[in-house]
Amino acid sequence: MKMYDELVARGLIAQVTDEKEIREMIDNGKATFYIGFDPTADSLHVGHFMALCLMKRLQMAGNKPIALLGGGTGMIGDPSGKSDMRKMLTKEDIEHNIECFKKQMSRFIDFSDGKAIMVNNADWLLNLNYIDVLREVGACFSVNKMLTFECYKQRMERGLTFLEFNYMIMQSYDFYMLYQKYGCNMQFGGDDQWANMLGGTELIRKKLGKDAHAMTITLLLNSEGKKMGKTEKGAVWLDPEKTSPFEFYQYWRNVADSDVMKCIRMLTFLPLEEIEKMSDWEGSQLNKAKEILAYELTKLVHGEEEANKADASAKALFGGNGITDDMPTTEITEKTIGVLDLLVATKLTASKSEARRLVQGGGVSIDDRKIADPAEILEIDGSAIIKKGKKTYHKVVVK
Repeated sequence: MKMYDELVARGLIAQVTDEKEIREMIDNGKATFYIGFDPTADSLHVGHFMALCLMKRLQMAGNKPIALLGGGTGMIGDPSGKSDMRKMLTKEDIEHNIECFKKQMSRFIDFSDGKAIMVNNADWLLNLNYIDVLREVGACFSVNKMLTFECYKQRMERGLTFLEFNYMIMQSYDFYMLYQKYGCNMQFGGDDQWANMLGGTELIRKKLGKDAHAMTITLLLNSEGKKMGKTEKGAVWLDPEKTSPFEFYQYWRNVADSDVMKCIRMLTFLPLEEIEKMSDWEGSQLNKAKEILAYELTKLVHGEEEANKADASAKALFGGNGITDDMPTTEITEKTIGVLDLLVATKLTASKSEARRLVQGGGVSIDDRKIADPAEILEIDGSAIIKKGKKTYHKVVVK
């Protein structure tokens, strides 16, 4: 199966500027394409995961990826899909975050021998002259047209700053620069980026008289229409220090039945023929599919050894074979501790009041014993396993 057809079959393609041209380019390894990553945190997260997997798939088909790190755009913040203005970062924050991104991206993309390149848009954006931008770039954009795009319309009622209004122009300028510097002829991104990407193709056409292309990938949404990759504790990170391999595995092991096949199709590199054989699985077979999903994605992000450990830990835990060393762990110094203090110490709850509500609602067990009294004082002999709700496990060790 050709690359474009595989992307369609996996449900990855949302919108394209010219299907015939894009099919021809990526099927024949002629695409030099970029995806932008604004360094808003010190780790990539599940929201970036599908973009990284797409870059890997296209590189495997002979195309050349450009990973664009937003050292410049990160200082503004993209309003697309956001209801509020993004927190402003310092230059030092951005530079630190970029270094963290670089290490993580190398797990997915082969940067050796010019097979892919990594660039930072701070190299051209930070030195721009405002008057030149207004004359050379601003004249190519219609405010009337920009205001018709969804990314701006949804912010108009709550207030859209001029700072954010310029984000589309900055992203468009990135594409324009990458086209000239590296022959970048295509941009990929999430479906909420469509307007910004069209701005880039239009700027290239108006300034250079050339055609460039854009394709958006389907956003990773669950069956309720919400973005995947969030837990009660926040984002699911690719950094093992922020989200342990066990927690990462558990996140995917616990996806809803209605989402598991979609995730396997969109995110794993399993052959489509193998995936199709799973498509009518039900009941206990769906649990097997979830294990496959969790294992494959943990292997992609953290390596085979960590995936094997997380898989074994989960099976030992759910099989009732005792505790393991690979689940999230908190060390405490006192073996006598109140249950509410313990829940806060392990960060399973943010406050004692939240912990009290959780206990009163029957949502806490320790070593398989349901805790009913919020005032209970626990005696922990060495270690214990806390279970929050049906799916969250945490080990506590007395030191």
